[in-house]
Amino acid sequence: LNPHIRETRTRPPPVCCSSRYGLALLSFYGFFVVYSLRVNLSVAMVDMLNSTHQSSTNHSTSVCPADTNPPHVYNWDSETQGWILGSFFYGYILTQIPGGYLAGRFGPKWLMGFGILGTVVFTLLTPVAADLGAGYLIAVRALEGIGEGVTFPAMYTMWAAWAPPLERSRLLTISYIGAQLGTVISLPLSGEICFYLDWTYVFYIFGAVGLVWFILWAFLVFDSPNTHPRISEQERLYITDSLKNELSTSAGNIPWRAIVTSKPLWAIVVAHFSYNWTFYTLLTLLPTYMSDVLQFSIQKNGMLSALPYLGCAVLAVLSGQVADYLRETCLYPTVHVRKVFSLVGMIGPAVFLVAAGYTGCNYTLAVTFLTISSSLGGVSASGFNINHLDIAPSYAGILLGITNTFATIPGMVGPVIARALTSHNTIPEWQTVFYIAAAINLFGAIFYTIFGRGTVQPWAVHTSYSHGD
Repeated sequence: LNPHIRETRTRPPPVCCSSRYGLALLSFYGFFVVYSLRVNLSVAMVDMLNSTHQSSTNHSTSVCPADTNPPHVYNWDSETQGWILGSFFYGYILTQIPGGYLAGRFGPKWLMGFGILGTVVFTLLTPVAADLGAGYLIAVRALEGIGEGVTFPAMYTMWAAWAPPLERSRLLTISYIGAQLGTVISLPLSGEICFYLDWTYVFYIFGAVGLVWFILWAFLVFDSPNTHPRISEQERLYITDSLKNELSTSAGNIPWRAIVTSKPLWAIVVAHFSYNWTFYTLLTLLPTYMSDVLQFSIQKNGMLSALPYLGCAVLAVLSGQVADYLRETCLYPTVHVRKVFSLVGMIGPAVFLVAAGYTGCNYTLAVTFLTISSSLGGVSASGFNINHLDIAPSYAGILLGITNTFATIPGMVGPVIARALTSHNTIPEWQTVFYIAAAINLFGAIFYTIFGRGTVQPWAVHTSYSHGD
């Protein structure tokens, strides 16, 4: 173990009221906003369509004839609905790599801030865009995707300057679960807002929550410990000393050739792509499987639909604590920890996904297996998911942009392929979908285990330095 790490580890600054954990909580809030704004349309869409209002407006006892086309209700066919729901990803994939580059060039604070603020503004404009026509709504959703596309690369660039190597798993998983809880809370809450108020309030309320985040972010967050006016000197030295041998002094000169030919990076790309194939298959098609195959609508129970994401969030936080404990206290090499957590977080979901296809019509067992599958995926949060910071902290934002670009593709094509394979909604057809997802997950886990690394790569720093490969 490097004697320098032993020195900084003996007197770490307190966690309570620290600037680095304050940043973790605010980034948690930021990702909560990001995912709330991403998924709320899928719930609001139910109330936006004309068919859902037919029964409530055609009363035989009405004195006056019902309005055949109430305000804020639209006649979109299924193809148009698909374009509206999918348009987010077409914007999202565009700004992944530029996001990493711009964060390194101009600083991650304002890139993240304005990226989410832009998404908030377009969310507030959603009801107006819908009134103008489906084309306007598609454009607004694509622009939201462009705004959100920079958030993960910007935040990884931020953590490169803020997260001490031996606290990375803990700090990043706190940030990461904001996305999971954003999904858990916004899905049922959007339904309640639609029921008690009106679908337009879904966008107004979550938009307001996003505006509050931006104000806090603007005043409380800074790009690095050295530019933070209120950080304690002990914490500032602890962070900067732990990172001084990891960050490249020539961040302006990006070694693109070395980056795109790096095997450890491609190991993360393959793992990220493989993991997301299963994740997006479940995210988009689980309600369909429940209602069409098991004849049980998961949407009737908000808590049930949130269970997989809640389990994923809990295991992500726990895995972060365990991973850093293994590296810091037990002195396990970083690379071993990342690979073991990736294997558990990818093979575990694959096994339970396949098992869910063999539960027959026992929907309780099916929901249990699918929840375990998603929950175990949270373990990978301390595996390949944060390995970018291990192999190239100076370029973590760019690396995350590259891997997230590839990892967005399953969200665009995975559900389309799955629906093409399940035209008759039979259990054997769905078993095929689950087998494909599990096989892709298994391949990603094996590839990462062979080629993954835990040290800073030579091209990422002039003085190559190891904290445990």
